[in-house]
Amino acid sequence: MNDPNVVMGKFLLDDIYVTVLFDSGADTSYMSLKMSKLLKRTPTPLNTKHVVELANGKSVEATHVVKGCNIVLAGQAFSIDLIPIVLGSFDIVIGMDWLSQHHAEILCKEKVIRIPRSSQEPLEVQGDKSGAVVVIISFLKAQKCLRKGHTAILAIVTDAASKEKRVEDIPVVRDFPQVFPEDLPGLPPHRQVEFQIELAPGAAPIARAPYRLAPTELEELSKQLQELLEKGFIRPSSSPWGAPVLFVKKKDGTFRMCIDYRELNKVTVKNRYPLPRIDDLFDQLQGSSYYSKIDLRSGYHQLRVRDEDVSKTAFRTRYGHYEFLVFIDDILIYSKSQEEHEQHLRLILELLRKEQLYAKFSKCDFWLREVHFLGHVVNKDGIHVDPSKVDSIRNWPAPRTPTEIRQFLGLAGYYRRFIKDFSKIAQPLTLLTQKGVTYHWGDSQETAFQYLKDRLCSAPILSLPEGTEDFVVYCDASIQGLGCVLMQRDKVIAYASRQLKVYERNYTTHDLELGAVVFALKIWRHYLYGTRCTIYTDHRSLEHILKQKDLNMRQRRWVELLNDYECAIKYHPGKANVVADALSRKDTLPRRVRALQLTI
Repeated sequence: MNDPNVVMGKFLLDDIYVTVLFDSGADTSYMSLKMSKLLKRTPTPLNTKHVVELANGKSVEATHVVKGCNIVLAGQAFSIDLIPIVLGSFDIVIGMDWLSQHHAEILCKEKVIRIPRSSQEPLEVQGDKSGAVVVIISFLKAQKCLRKGHTAILAIVTDAASKEKRVEDIPVVRDFPQVFPEDLPGLPPHRQVEFQIELAPGAAPIARAPYRLAPTELEELSKQLQELLEKGFIRPSSSPWGAPVLFVKKKDGTFRMCIDYRELNKVTVKNRYPLPRIDDLFDQLQGSSYYSKIDLRSGYHQLRVRDEDVSKTAFRTRYGHYEFLVFIDDILIYSKSQEEHEQHLRLILELLRKEQLYAKFSKCDFWLREVHFLGHVVNKDGIHVDPSKVDSIRNWPAPRTPTEIRQFLGLAGYYRRFIKDFSKIAQPLTLLTQKGVTYHWGDSQETAFQYLKDRLCSAPILSLPEGTEDFVVYCDASIQGLGCVLMQRDKVIAYASRQLKVYERNYTTHDLELGAVVFALKIWRHYLYGTRCTIYTDHRSLEHILKQKDLNMRQRRWVELLNDYECAIKYHPGKANVVADALSRKDTLPRRVRALQLTI
């Protein structure tokens, strides 16, 4: 497609990947008849006759339009109306009706569509730069073409642009080839920190019989034991401890040897230092635009076990009794600018070289503009749901037991900060997980299940907080639950909601609305404590809550908490406060939440 007025590419339309042509020469947007049959949408008859002139000069008449299709461009969902007609190589043609509605600009040379956004940088949709349209035909059709005398050429298609990355080609990294050896040179040096295994008082040695392994696994075991012995990572042992060995297949088909240390873990004194919260880790990335990921080669083999604890690592195999002498894996580097990232990257690589720590170059990525981190995708625009996790959710079958519901909610709940009304949507599902409730998958559960999947598959981009100022909270409460939204400079940072507890259903409206404010302050304390913030509520009397004298015990307790914050509570009419209002109400959920995207 060499026309300078068009851009093409593959994008997601209603969960189906389609070939899209952006055509400034088309007055209206169209879809192929084949595509319209795949979509689970009912076409609407057109009010007037619509005649379309095709590129080959022929005219066809269109009679229907498919309204409200969802197309995802550069991670953001848009609504589009499409008229089904006979098309050639493309599934979708986006014309001037949609382009002008969104004030889209076509950058012909770069093959980019630029869409302005209020209070944000323009959205840039990258089209296919190759300019070639590949039409895939079936084997049977290819046979028919050959019988008719058409010429066929058998070729191996390769991407000339995709070369194997090399250390010497990457800025800064090229100065540290010693950090990226083909293999570990041997036993790591003694360092200030060594791996310790502290046992609970009175713990006795535990030994378990080896697991039975398949012939291929036994062959792999013999090979890996020999490699570990040659490198000095293990040695023959006479320890009274002994753990069995098993194998786990890696993504590339090779085997990873694992030691089942569960019995040892039961008698080990647990490390009381808490793991960092995922939200806190994301907050550290605020303002970052450049990323590098370094994967240490066999990370556990680069940290020595303390001499007196070596015997506890013993493991038993058919080929003998061994113990480990070695026992930080991934490093994420993030920076706000290219210059800063160069400094950070150089600093980390110098430290790795000094400490004789080695990375596996094939698993490292440098100078990224977005990074996959803890099941999310992070870039300068904010946090996105990882598309691979979205695929898992999209293809999840309907649960058949309470356990399967918990499994689904466990995965979906990991992304609840993206969902405007997670607890309300999931309420029919959580009901079936309660003890004493008969499991019956009805219409309400199916609706909630499908709607939750839909919301997760089209989750918005959430911004990372920038600094500690200009936070705004919108709160609302209803008999269904509490809802609130945290924003900063007109950008959504996070959503939060929860169902009411049984005793809370007896609260007055005033107490419920005040409870929503307290809920927001507690859940986002790490953002709001010690800084000035504004809280909007649709309950006018809360504006004067700090001046009121006639308060019950619950209100007094909550007012004490409010006094710890520098927050100004302001009235916001319910009609204007649609974000938090939709979070707290379930009955009108589908319509309110769909409208919510436009309101924000």
